[in-house]
Formats: sequence, C-alpha cells, structure tokens
Amino acid sequence: MTSVPSRPLWRGRTLALVGIVLVAFSLRSGVASLSPILAEVSATFPVPTGVVGLIGAAPPVCFAVFGIVTPALERRFGLERLAVAAMIVAAVAMVARALAGDALILLLGTAVLFAAVGVGNVVLPPLIKAYFPDRTGAMTALYSSLLAVASFVPPLVAVPTADAVGWRLSLGLWAVFAVAAIVPWVARLVLDGRRAPGSVAGSAVAEIDEPAPRVLGRLPRIPLAWALAVTFAVSSASVYTCFAWLPVVLVDAAGVDHAAAGALLSLLGAMGLPWSVLVPIAITRWHRIGVVYVIAVAAGVAGIAGMVWAPQAATVLWVMLLGVPQALFPGVLVLIQVRTRTHEGAVALSSFSQSVGYAIAATMPLAFAVLHETTGGWQAPLLALGGLFLLAIPAAVVVTRTRTLEDEWERRHSAW
Repeated sequence: MTSVPSRPLWRGRTLALVGIVLVAFSLRSGVASLSPILAEVSATFPVPTGVVGLIGAAPPVCFAVFGIVTPALERRFGLERLAVAAMIVAAVAMVARALAGDALILLLGTAVLFAAVGVGNVVLPPLIKAYFPDRTGAMTALYSSLLAVASFVPPLVAVPTADAVGWRLSLGLWAVFAVAAIVPWVARLVLDGRRAPGSVAGSAVAEIDEPAPRVLGRLPRIPLAWALAVTFAVSSASVYTCFAWLPVVLVDAAGVDHAAAGALLSLLGAMGLPWSVLVPIAITRWHRIGVVYVIAVAAGVAGIAGMVWAPQAATVLWVMLLGVPQALFPGVLVLIQVRTRTHEGAVALSSFSQSVGYAIAATMPLAFAVLHETTGGWQAPLLALGGLFLLAIPAAVVVTRTRTLEDEWERRHSAW
C-alpha cells in the first residue's frame, strides 16, 4: 500500500470531516430511537408482536440487501451524492415514522430508514479513504466511536423526551441530524464544481486510482474478501444475538432481576466504545491486526464459557467479556481501507463484507431461539455462539497477510 504524506486534518477538508461526523451519528441515532418507546407508540395505535419482530429483524436484512446494490449506485452517482441521497431518505423516513398513524406505516418508515442506513454504512469507509488517506486510523476511530455513542445515547433520552413532549417528537427529532448531514456534502459538491460522478478533485481529496469494472463480481474468488466478511459476521451476529437474548439468559441462568439484566445489557453495549478508539490505532499505527483478533476471540469464548458453566459466579465479568468481540467491527472498517489500493476496491470490499456479514448476522438470533426451543435450555445456543467466535480464527490467518485486495487478485489473474 502506497504511503500517503500526512497533512493538517482541517486543511481543505473541513466540510468532509463535518459531513463524516454527522453521517456517522445519523446512521445509528435513528435506528436506536424506536425500541425504547414502543410502549408509548402502542398506547396510540396497536403494534402487533409480529410487527415488532419484523422491526427487530429489519436492520441486518436491509443492511445486507443495500450493501449489495450500493456499489452500482456509487458508480452512477458518486460517493458524495450518494451520501446526500442516503441522508435525505433517512430524514424523510424518520419524519414519516413520527407521523405514522398505524403499525404498517411505522414498519414501512423503519424499513426505508434502514435501507438508507445500509447505503450509508457502505459509503462512509470509502469516503474516509478518499478524503483522509493519511489519517485512516484516527478517522475510523472517530467514525466507529460515533456509531457506538449514537447507539446508546438515543435510548437514554428517548423515554424522557416522550414523557415530556410525546413519542412523535421523541421519534422525529433525530431527523435533525440527518438534515444537518446533508449540508456539508452539498457544499462540498458545489465547491468542487462540475466533475464526473465518483471522481475526486482538488487538494481536499487524495489522488486515487480509477475504478475497475465488475470489481464486486470478483470478490467471491478472493480469500481476503471472505475473511473480512466472516469477521464482520462474527462481530455483528454476536451483538444482535446478545441484544435480542442476553437479558432473558441473564434472568433465567444467572438469576438476576429484569432491571439488572437491562443494566448489564447497557454495559455490553458500552464495551464497544473503547475498542472503537483503540482498534483503528492498533491496526494502522502499531500493525497489530493479529492481536486484535486474539483478544476478541479469547474474550468471547471465555465469556461464553462463564455463562455456560458458572453464570452466577461472575456475571458482570462474563458480560464484559462478551462485549469485547465488538472490537472486530472497527477492525473491519479500517481494514477495508488499508487492505485496498483503489477507490472501487474499497467500495466493493465495504459492500461485500457488510452485505455478507449482515446476512449471516440476521440468522443468528433466530438460530439461537430455535436451539433454545429444541433443547429447552441455554447451553446449546450459547455454545453455538461460542462456535461462531471460533470462525474468526481462520479469518485472522488470511487478514494478517500483508496483501491488498488488488494484490490478491493480481497474484491469481495477473491484472486488476
């Protein structure tokens, strides 16, 4: 990978920095703001259990589907225009949810919102690569930290806001951040003037290679792409499974009350924040990719072992350990950038790893439930989750090789 000279963070790219910050916060704030106030929504109109289930399953499904189609959209419209479109759609969807008069509109608004978020998930890593190639570690740390903050801040304020001014305003106020995220990217486009979609211009953006055609179709033949997809799947599936089932497991197996189970779930979510800062630095500055994988897998397996064989002995410790595999999420985000040479390669790898990863993650909470119903206990589903963590080991072997996506392809087919 070619070394890029470092330059001041703000020089010529202030708008991009502000835009990335606002988009990152918007990607999670709208998603995390509904579930805490579903009881208040249900007091206005009935929300069937099936709709609640669909809302819960929608994020990974929408993220997977729109992760696949985003590269084609990016080639047509460009990264900045796609970021603007995603934020416009997200803002409209959040307002539509706030104005919903029945469960169907609420579900449709939520699905459209998650579709926009799915596009934003894929677009942001290449935007960081394009505008901040000299600071990928710091910018990915900032980006992933904002995702973590935006995951636990809305639940903290959603209920008090709903109690004070009603659930509609509580649900719709997050559209303000999506609207704000549109402004810097529109301004960036205006300043850049007329240029071809997908190109970069001016001193604000680093020079990057021309996109190669049909790149996404090549990725299933490249081990690095599958390794990052599996890594993303392990991180995402563990988080979605824990958020869906950990409180129930804690009540049944560890003997804690419901309030304590909720607090422990918040602790698990908060465990992602320090890793969001440390992991990008560990990969880009210290080159300790293998160490990140070892810590994540070892902690996850240890947490599972504790929950299976001694759930009441050190419950807080087991929950904290189960939160450590979240370190793989910022790891994938930064590896998408450092393991690609070209603009199109970064977009394609971001799309492939996230779409495949989220598709797998969408099945894990259901598989967890099926195993519990089949065996009548929690040991089998927990052990299955532990087995999922072990899949990161062969992925780590591939990822730690010092090759880029383009190198992998050229080694096999002579030309990227």
